[in-house]
Amino acid sequence: MARFHGDIGFVVPVETAPGVWAPEEEVRTYFGDVNREGYRWEQGKSLNDQIVVTNYISIVADKFAYENLSAMRWVRWLGKKWSINSVEVNRPRLTITIGGLYNGTD
Repeated sequence: MARFHGDIGFVVPVETAPGVWAPEEEVRTYFGDVNREGYRWEQGKSLNDQIVVTNYISIVADKFAYENLSAMRWVRWLGKKWSINSVEVNRPRLTITIGGLYNGTD
C-alpha cells in the first residue's frame, strides 16, 4: 500500500452578489493511502487510447470534506488531475475511486 499526499479539487457554489451564486474551485490538501492501483486503456474518440485508473484512495477527512462530498471533482495523483468517480464514507476516512483524466467540466 502506497501513501497519498495530494490535492483534491472541489467545485462549490459561492455568492458573488446578493442572491447570485457561481461555481468556484477550491483546492484542499489531504493525506491517506492508495489502497488499490489498477490501469486500463479505453478506446476514445481520438486516435490514441485513453488511460483510465481504477484506484481507491483513502483520505483522512476533515469537516469540509464531509460537508462537500458532492462537490469533489478531482484528485491530483502522479502529477495529473484524475476525475473522482465515487466517494464512500468510512469515518474518519473517505474512500475515493478515481478514473480518467479530469478535463475540467462537470
